[in-house]
Order: sequence, then C-alpha cells, then structure tokens
Amino acid sequence: MKLKYIFPFLLIGLLATSCSTDNDNEDQTINEIENLVKIKEISNSTHTIELYNKTGVFTTGYNNINIRLKNIATDAYVEDATLSWMPIMQMPTMQHSCPKSAITKVAGKSTVYEGYVIYQMTNTDGSGWSLTLNYSIGDVDYTATDTITVMQNDTQNITSFMASDDSRYIIAMIEPKEPKIAINDLKVGLFKMENMMSFPIVEDYTITLDPRMPGMGNHGSPNNTNLTYNMTDRMYHGDLSLTMTGYWVLNLKLLNEQDSVIKGEDVTEQNSQSSLYLELEF
Repeated sequence: MKLKYIFPFLLIGLLATSCSTDNDNEDQTINEIENLVKIKEISNSTHTIELYNKTGVFTTGYNNINIRLKNIATDAYVEDATLSWMPIMQMPTMQHSCPKSAITKVAGKSTVYEGYVIYQMTNTDGSGWSLTLNYSIGDVDYTATDTITVMQNDTQNITSFMASDDSRYIIAMIEPKEPKIAINDLKVGLFKMENMMSFPIVEDYTITLDPRMPGMGNHGSPNNTNLTYNMTDRMYHGDLSLTMTGYWVLNLKLLNEQDSVIKGEDVTEQNSQSSLYLELEF
C-alpha cells in the first residue's frame, strides 16, 4: 500500500485513541457526595469540615452522617485523616452527650467518611447541641467545634428510659426508613448510659414487638418477630408486619440476658399500650 493511503488510517487511529482516553477519564470522575445534602460546615484555621446526609437536616433519633475535610489553603479534600467526634447537649445546669459510632472511611470513596449520632432530645427551637470534631492528619492533631441545629422528629423514633435494673437505656429506630404494606425489616439500636458522656451498645438482650393501630380499634398484625442482636452490625433486627397505612405504635418489652423483663408490658384489653414504645406513620 502506498504511503499516501497509510497516513490517513494512522491519523484516524490516533484520533480514535485520543477520544476514547478522554471519555474514559470523564467516566472515571465520580461525584462522591451524589444524592447527599450538606447539613453544616464546621471550620477552624486550616480545614473546613462538611457534614452531609440524605435530607440536609439533623433530627432527634438516628442520624447517619457523611463527612469531608477540605484544606482551606489548597482547596483539596483530605483522604487520609483519622477522626472522632463528641456531640454535647448543653442544659441549664448540666451537659451530656448521646450514643455515637466511630467514624470510618466510606468503602469505595477516597474523601468521604461516615458514622452515626443518635440525638435523644432537643430544645423546641432545635438549639442546645454542639459538635466537636477531633482529627489527625499524619502526626498533626486538629479540632473544630460549632453549634448545630437538631429538629424534633414528627414521631417518637427514639426513647430514653429507666429500667427496673436502675440503669438508663436508649432505643432508637433505624429501619424502616420507608415503611410499606409488607413485612418490613425493623432495625433498632440499644444503648446503655454508662455516664453522661458514654453510651455503649448493649449486646444479647431481646426486644419483644407488638405493633398496634390505636385509631383502628388497637388492632395488631400477623407474622411479627421479636428483635434479636446481630453481631455483624451490632444492632437489633426483627420482622415488622404493617397491614395498612396510618399511625402505628410499636409496643416493646426489653428483656435482659436472663430473659427477665426490665421495661415494658403486654398489651391487653385492660392495658392498651406498653410504657416502652416507638411510633411510625406512613
């Protein structure tokens, strides 16, 4: 083949390779906060800490939080930080924290970290809480603190109570986030107040479940199962049967490792609701 015919083929090949490479690079650009809404920025002199979730709002109950750290000088996001946090509720005469997880890197994302905080209360205007982030990058330690707003959830998705063993516990609903007429996976966290700043997870208890609809003659539903501890995610799981839309009360009883009831009562004709319960409406 003559050279004048070879050169056009080479040029086409080079252009095709170049276009393919550009497209590949564009395809590899990932939005690591896609479908997340920024809740708050907390800054110090070196970094801005961005807090995200699905709604852009903190509420009482379980809050899964995504975190990014941006270097103010370079505008680059930090990929190798070690983080911890301390939420504090300031009350008139004292202060306390709440249940919270460790902060870990989100799998498959280079700049996003995550954890959960369970706010058990708030003031009527959402005030009272602050959040401190402590973090290290390499051998350098940093801290940043600011007030945050925590709004009251519409239904009781968390309850704090004293049990008959003279200990205070917290139960928080995690799932279902979008209830449906079906058998739903009911997932809750169970925590014990060790002191005003420490709320460790409680293992190997049992939480019985009896869902009722107060506005419909307090009828129940079939095929529910009690909640038991799952070692993998360290939460409690059970089956929640919802047979129609509306307002439900999830009547609970808490049993310790010896299967002794330490909080809650059976629902009977004489007792329409347990003293230990969560609410759900859909």
